[in-house]
Amino acid sequence: MSEVEPVPTAAPEAAVLDALNSTESNGTEALNATAKFVATPEGTALAYGSLMFMALLPIFFGALRSVSCSKSKNTSDMPETITSRDAARFPIIASCTLFGLYLFFKVFSQEYINLLLSVYFFVLGVLALSHTMSPLMSRIFPASFPNKQYQLLFTQGSGESKEEIVNYEFDTKNLVCLGISSVVGVWYLLKKHWIANNLFGLAFALNGVELLHLNNVSTGCILLGGLFVYDVFWVFGTNVMVTVAKSFEAPIKLVFPQDLLEKGLDARNFAMLGLGDIVIPGIFIALLLRFDVSLKKNSRTYFYSSFLAYIFGLGLTIFVMHTFKHAQPALLYLVPACVGFPVIVALLKGELTEMFRYEETSPEEAGIKDDSLDSEKKDQ
Repeated sequence: MSEVEPVPTAAPEAAVLDALNSTESNGTEALNATAKFVATPEGTALAYGSLMFMALLPIFFGALRSVSCSKSKNTSDMPETITSRDAARFPIIASCTLFGLYLFFKVFSQEYINLLLSVYFFVLGVLALSHTMSPLMSRIFPASFPNKQYQLLFTQGSGESKEEIVNYEFDTKNLVCLGISSVVGVWYLLKKHWIANNLFGLAFALNGVELLHLNNVSTGCILLGGLFVYDVFWVFGTNVMVTVAKSFEAPIKLVFPQDLLEKGLDARNFAMLGLGDIVIPGIFIALLLRFDVSLKKNSRTYFYSSFLAYIFGLGLTIFVMHTFKHAQPALLYLVPACVGFPVIVALLKGELTEMFRYEETSPEEAGIKDDSLDSEKKDQ
């Protein structure tokens, strides 16, 4: 999947995140295979409400962080830009990834596959959670805290042909965050507890919204439109997505127990929401926030309209899922809402053309343009 494949051929973890972007509830399936669990109205409301609240957190804060991220010079914070070509290929790559996982679970032992995935996501989760916590920890630590600066630099070549491969700057506070994240990672690796799963899942989603940038609104429409078809086909047309989502033991979905009130933190009957249903609409909402900022009108009209649209779409998804007791392709409801609401607002404000003309450039491209402008001034 891209984008979160991140995209532009990004990392395989991103592909997995979006491959599992169906919303479902397994609260009616008995864990002991002998009796069916029936969630109470209170337990169901708590589970769905908590899932919605958790989904909104990475979108809201990830979008805010994406604004400063777009101007970062640090390679660890520089965003990955998704182009229209990446967006067009995204559903195809996502489909191949999803079906490949389905075949793996059918052919090989689920136990060994999930063991390998657990180790893989342990490393990714620790790094993602550490990056997520870093800004918060910077505010918590007192000014007197001995904070030393470090830089990890890898270059290729020498002399004038020297090229930076990795330029990562960090400090003592970042190392503290890494230590705390490692504790959560060990907890997840050993216990697979749903709280540890959600901490990693929220970190993945927030980092995805922050670091995956659409270059314009048209690209966002291509991406969301393609995944709209992808989601509907794999959820309604086959049992592939639901099978993979239930077999895949990795923090690529948020879960919340429907029997929490009865069993406390040891509850086991979960409602779930795939991270793709958060990250994919989230990067589009973040783009609209950056568009708001570019208008320099001290308003966040498009951000708030799309954010409210997401709440409406996810609420509709949960309502339909609960009514029909069947897994739902959340993007079926989220895409029309998240695209439609801002477009209607732009039409009413007479800014539709301006919204679709808005174009973002990556920090690297912006730097190249600045360098060329500087050289032109010197020549003059």
